[in-house]
Amino acid sequence: MQLLNGKVRAYPWGSRTMLAELRGTPSPSERPEAELWFGAHPAAPSEVAGTPLTEIIAADPTAALGERVLREHGQSLPFLLKLLAADEPLSLQAHPSAAQAREGYAREDAEGIALTAPHRDYKDVNPKPELIVALTDFTAMAGFRPLEQTRELFAALECEALDRYLTMLDDRVDAEEANLRALFTTWITIPGKVRRELIDAIVAAATPLRGREDWIGRTLRNVVYLNERYPGDVGVLGALLLNHIQLEPGEAIYLDAGQLHAYIRGLGVEVMANSDNVLRGGLTSKYVDVPELVRVLDFNSLADPVVAQVAGEYPVPANEFRLTRVSPTEDYEIEHDGPAVALCTRGTLQFGELELGPGEAVWIPASDPAVTVRGGGELFLARG
Repeated sequence: MQLLNGKVRAYPWGSRTMLAELRGTPSPSERPEAELWFGAHPAAPSEVAGTPLTEIIAADPTAALGERVLREHGQSLPFLLKLLAADEPLSLQAHPSAAQAREGYAREDAEGIALTAPHRDYKDVNPKPELIVALTDFTAMAGFRPLEQTRELFAALECEALDRYLTMLDDRVDAEEANLRALFTTWITIPGKVRRELIDAIVAAATPLRGREDWIGRTLRNVVYLNERYPGDVGVLGALLLNHIQLEPGEAIYLDAGQLHAYIRGLGVEVMANSDNVLRGGLTSKYVDVPELVRVLDFNSLADPVVAQVAGEYPVPANEFRLTRVSPTEDYEIEHDGPAVALCTRGTLQFGELELGPGEAVWIPASDPAVTVRGGGELFLARG
């Protein structure tokens, strides 16, 4: 077990204060700090005593990962743990499945697209299921809303320009997936002038309804805000079809391959498969690849993306990671048969002779015995 030094990722949507305040830094950072990575992704591996975690794992994969993880995931850490600080919306995006990531990576390699090229979609061969747990109030859009509720939203808006698109929908109960695909793909391919006129009409209809204290009001407040930030962007239309979620600290959402989403604002702990593959569709100045996004999207609705905590753990179907949240008031033993990263988010925690404060983490290789934690802080434990 050793101190793991995370790597800050600076993106325009990040915050100058959220991570600084978590770590107890007295002044804002010089640039927006969006993410703090604790893991072994080649793009920004964390370090142990100055040595990249990627090199430590490569030097002795069995000791670092254990036989089970080696067998199931190969010679790399299967997960990436992050602190995510969003002061502005992230892009409207989705992530590929394992098969899609392998195919896309090989295709872009064959086309000679450099890994660092801004128009490269696939940075690795891994999928990217992800779980985020709020540390502050956290706003997100997550998964396509059931179409019956979206019809309710359209009815509340009473927007003639929007209602025209209802005529393209099939009223059969089993047509929801096809209807969502038709709506989204139509909206993201209509000419820019038509799109902007449609969004202007929607925003005009939404503005007087923003005061509603229900899911419709919450959704329309977000839609108007997104248009203020990205006027006329296709992501504003996409936002009409997604679940708009407000998380309180400790609450979480899980997103699997192909599920469209965008985080809006807040600070959270995020764990995902060890991937940086992102297909963007809007709400960003970065490269947008609409055809590839549509190719990987899952158009099935997601009735409720919120994950309830069970005995400290957030149960999800991903096999690359497990995430546990603990506030130890007495000795807590970390049992593991693979690699683990333990992150302190509040108070102080004692790991043997190591004392962690908020924003600090330790690397626990598979070869280490069970680790006992003492203290009155908050711990997030990611295990492979």
